[in-house]
Amino acid sequence: MSRKKGLKFDDDKLRYSLLPAEPITEVVKVLMHGAKKYAPDNWKRVEPYRERYYNACIRHIEAWRAGEILDPGTNIHHLAHAMCCLIFILWRDIHHD
Repeated sequence: MSRKKGLKFDDDKLRYSLLPAEPITEVVKVLMHGAKKYAPDNWKRVEPYRERYYNACIRHIEAWRAGEILDPGTNIHHLAHAMCCLIFILWRDIHHD
């Protein structure tokens, strides 16, 4: 009995499997920390969001560049914090808020 291969036309669809899981897990840890410390989605209400999240992003990048890998307040990678800041800025730009 031969089995015919199934078809699925998804060549032009987004390939989320290209995204490495480990860095995303670190970003989710940052989001969970923020949700517990402040409230879920509190970051959506921070103003002025561009300036504050840009500054926070650069602070985390500069701490990492100086050799500090983990944020001392959360024990989570500084670059995961920086990525969150960029995600927040990008989200607001996409939503034109």
